[in-house]
Amino acid sequence: MSAPTKYVYEFAEGSRDMAALLGGKGAGLAEMTRLGLPVPPGFTVTTEACKVYLATGEEPDELGVEAAQALAGLERTMGRTLGAPDDPLLVSVRSGARFSMPGMMETILDIGLNDESVAGLAKASGQERFAWDSYRRLVQMFGRTVMGVDGDLFEQAIAAHKAKRAVATDHDLDTAELVALTEEFKDIIRKETGEDFPQDPTEQLARAIRSVFDSWNVERARVYRHREHIPDDLGTAVNVQAMVFGNLGNDSGTGVAFTRDPATGERGVYGDYLPDAQGEDVVSGVRDALALSELKTLDPRAYLELGDHLRTLENHYRDLCDVEFTVERGKLWILQTRVGKRTAEAAFHIAHDLREEGTITADEALMRVDGAALTRLMFPRFDTTPSDVPLAHGVPASPGAAVGAVVFDSAEAVRRAAAGEQVVLVRRETTPDDLPGMIAAEAVLTSRGGKTSHAAVVARGMGKVCVCGAEALSVDPVARRVTTTSGVVVHEGDTVSVDGTAGTVHLGALPLTASEVGRALETGASTDPVTEAVLGALAHADSVRRLEVRANADTPEDAARARALGAQGIGLCRTEHMFLGERRALVERMILARDDTAREEALAALLPLQREDFTGLLDAMDGLPVTIRLLDPPLHEFLPDRTDLAVRLASAAHPDPHDRELLHAVERMHEQNPMLGLRGVRLGLAVPGLMAMQVRAVAEAVIDRLGAGGRPRAEIMIPLVGTVEELRLARAEAERVLAEVAAETGTRLDCPIGTMIELPRAALTAGRIAEAADFFSFGTNDLTQTTWGLSRDDAEASFFPLYLEKGVFAVSPFESIDQEGVGHLVELAVRAGRAVNPRLETGVCGEHGGDPDSIHFFHHAGLDYVSCSPFRIPAARLEAGRAAVADRSGTSDTR
Repeated sequence: MSAPTKYVYEFAEGSRDMAALLGGKGAGLAEMTRLGLPVPPGFTVTTEACKVYLATGEEPDELGVEAAQALAGLERTMGRTLGAPDDPLLVSVRSGARFSMPGMMETILDIGLNDESVAGLAKASGQERFAWDSYRRLVQMFGRTVMGVDGDLFEQAIAAHKAKRAVATDHDLDTAELVALTEEFKDIIRKETGEDFPQDPTEQLARAIRSVFDSWNVERARVYRHREHIPDDLGTAVNVQAMVFGNLGNDSGTGVAFTRDPATGERGVYGDYLPDAQGEDVVSGVRDALALSELKTLDPRAYLELGDHLRTLENHYRDLCDVEFTVERGKLWILQTRVGKRTAEAAFHIAHDLREEGTITADEALMRVDGAALTRLMFPRFDTTPSDVPLAHGVPASPGAAVGAVVFDSAEAVRRAAAGEQVVLVRRETTPDDLPGMIAAEAVLTSRGGKTSHAAVVARGMGKVCVCGAEALSVDPVARRVTTTSGVVVHEGDTVSVDGTAGTVHLGALPLTASEVGRALETGASTDPVTEAVLGALAHADSVRRLEVRANADTPEDAARARALGAQGIGLCRTEHMFLGERRALVERMILARDDTAREEALAALLPLQREDFTGLLDAMDGLPVTIRLLDPPLHEFLPDRTDLAVRLASAAHPDPHDRELLHAVERMHEQNPMLGLRGVRLGLAVPGLMAMQVRAVAEAVIDRLGAGGRPRAEIMIPLVGTVEELRLARAEAERVLAEVAAETGTRLDCPIGTMIELPRAALTAGRIAEAADFFSFGTNDLTQTTWGLSRDDAEASFFPLYLEKGVFAVSPFESIDQEGVGHLVELAVRAGRAVNPRLETGVCGEHGGDPDSIHFFHHAGLDYVSCSPFRIPAARLEAGRAAVADRSGTSDTR
C-alpha cells in the first residue's frame, strides 16, 4: 500500500531538487533554510494540491489538517499567533510555479490583520501608521485578488485621498488618512460583493491559498505559459511565510539584488533598494528606488551581511542569482532566490567567466547558453530605443535591423541598389520572382504571411531582416505607396527602419550598430569579452557534437559565407533558384517547345549555365559535400501569371503571339493543387531530357573542379519520391548520364544519389526506398504540410493564431518539429532505412534544421546532419553541441 500524499512541507523539509513539487520559489526558500541563511520561516503547499483543486474544484481533504499543523508549528517558532489581538503573527501568501512566471499569479501580504489585531500590531511595533498602512494593503490586495473587486476602485480612492492632502505618494498619507482609507476599502468590498471583508484570520489564509490556485488559470498566466512553452498541467505551489516588514521606518527597507549584472554579465553586486517600504513598492515603481550601493551608507552592517549571503548563494547555485530581501529595523532577511534572468550578452559572459573561474565545467557552461541567444547577438540592431510609435507591428520573421528607402517591386529594388541606395522591399507577399529584389534589399516587409512564408524563409536564408504579416499596412504597388490603418501614407522612396527582432517598422532612419559577434564569427577573432565568450562556447560545442551542420545555399556567395560561419558542406542546393531572372526565357523555351528538337535546344542552352552554377558551389565548398536537389517546383511557376497574361492580351492593340502561346501553356499546365501535382521526381520522369541535363551539369562541374585540382563532393538528390519505383527510374537515368560523362572524359565519377523524404508514404516505406538510395534528406517543410494536410501559407494566415491561442499548438509545427507526428515519421524512416542500408546517411534540410528544439530531436533520432540557412549555422552548431551534452548527462531539457 502506497504512502499517503503529503501536501504541505515546512521550509526545513524541502530542498532545491524538489522544484517540481514545491515550485521554484518554495524550493529556493527550502534550500536557503538548509544553508542557514536568515529566511523568515514558513511552509509550502505543493503543486500536487493545486492539481487536485484545479481538477475537482476542491482542496484535497488532507490539506486542511496539514496546513493547520504547519501553521501551528510556525506559530510556535515565531512565538506569536496568527491574527492575535496583541502582537499578532502575520503571513504572506505567494504563488510559486516550477518555472518562473513573474507577476503572472497572485500575492497577498499581511494575512492575519483585522479590526482588532491592527491595534495589537500598532502597540507591538510602536508605530500606529505602519499598522494601518499594513491593514490598508491587506484589504486592498484581498479585495482585488480574493474577492474579485475591480482594482481601479481602490486606486481611485487612494488618488482622491492624495489629492485631498496634496501629496504625491501613498507613503505621504498620515495615520488618519490610512484609517479612513481602510474603512473606504471595506465599504467598496461590501458594495461590490455583498459580503464583508473577513475578520477571521484562518478564513483569510484559506481563501488566499485558494485564490493563488485560481490564479494559475487567469488569462495573463495562460498567455505567458503559451508564450514561454510552459505546460498548462503543472499547477502552482503556494508559499505561506511569516511577514517581515521593511516599512517600519528609515532603519528598514526592501530591495532586489543580483550577484552579477544581468544586463552585461559583469562581476559585482547590482540591484535596487527602497528604504521604509515593502517589496511591492519596488516592483510597482510608485517610488524611485536607490542603487543598492546606497545601502552601504544607510546600513553598513546589513550591506556587508547581504554581500556575504549573495556570495554564498552564487557559490552554491554556481550561477547568477536574483535575490529579494528585507531589512527590518536593521535585521536582514532573505525572502527569495532564483537563478536570475539575463540578456543574451550576459548569458555568454557569465557562463564564460564561471567556467574560467573553475566554478562550472565546459559542458555546464555550454548548457547555460542557447542558440536563440546567439542569434540575437549576431544581427545588427538599433542602438537606441525608439520613442515614436511604430507604423506597424508584424511577425518578426528574420532578426536584425535595417534602414532603407521603400520600393514596391524587385526591378526597382535592383535598380536603386545598383546605384548605391539602401532599400526596403515592401510587398503584400513575395514570390520566387522577387528573389533579385530580396537580394538587393536591406530588408523585406510584407503585409501578409508568417514566419514560414516565402518572404520569411528566403530572407532568413540570406540573413536579410524581415517582418511579415504587418496587417496594419495596405500596400498599393500600382500607386507606389503604403497606407497604415491610422492614415499615415508612405510613398516610394521614403525612408523606413525595419526591426526584424521586434517585428516593427518605423518611419525615418533610426541609427544602427553592427554586430561584433556576427563579424567575429566570420573572422574568428575578437577582443570583445562577450564575443570571446561566444567563440569559446562554439569551440566547445564543435568538440562534443555528433551532428554535422551544413548549409542551405544556392549561390557561391552564400556557400562561401556559410563555410566561414562553420558549415560542413551544403545539405540543400535548390536548383530552381538558378532558373529565375534572365534564364526564365530559356525555361519558357523548353516549356513551349513543340518537338523534341526544340526542347533539346533549350536544355542545351541551359546546360552551361547550370554547370557554371554547380562549379562555383563545388569550388566554395571544396572538399565538403554539396547536395544538389534536382528541379522540384512545377513548371508553371516559371511562367507569367495567368491573369496578368490575359489582361495584357485583352488590352493590347496588337497582341503578342508569344504572350498568347504562354497563356495557352499556363492554361494547359494549370493544376488545382500544384503542391501535390506534377513536380519533383514526377517532373523529371515526365519531361524528357530535363533530369539528364541537370545531372550532366553536375557531372561536368565535378570534372571541371577535378581538372583545377579541387576535391569536389557532389551529391544528387531526387525530390518528392513516394515509391521506390520512382527512385529506381530516376537513379537509372542519373547513373546513365554519369557513366556517359565518365566515358567521355576518362574520369571516374563518384556522385552519391539519394532522395528527399517529404511525403508520409516515403517515410512509411523507407525500407524499400533505401534499397535504391545512398542517403535520405528529410524535407520537413513539405513533410509537415503533407502529414498535417495543411497549406503552410494559407494556414498561417487563417486559423494558426486561433490554434496557438487555444493551445492546439504550443508552437507552429512549421517552426519547431511536431515530434509526435512528423518526428515519429522521421524516426521510423531512419530505422527502416538503416535496417536495409546500414551505411545510409541521413540529414534534414527543412526549416527545422535551424530550430534549437528540433536539432535536439534530430540528435536523438540518430540523424547525421542538419542543414539550415547560413546565418543559422552558428546557432545550429551550438545546439548540436548542447544536444550531445544533454544526451551524455541524461537530461532532455534543452533550455
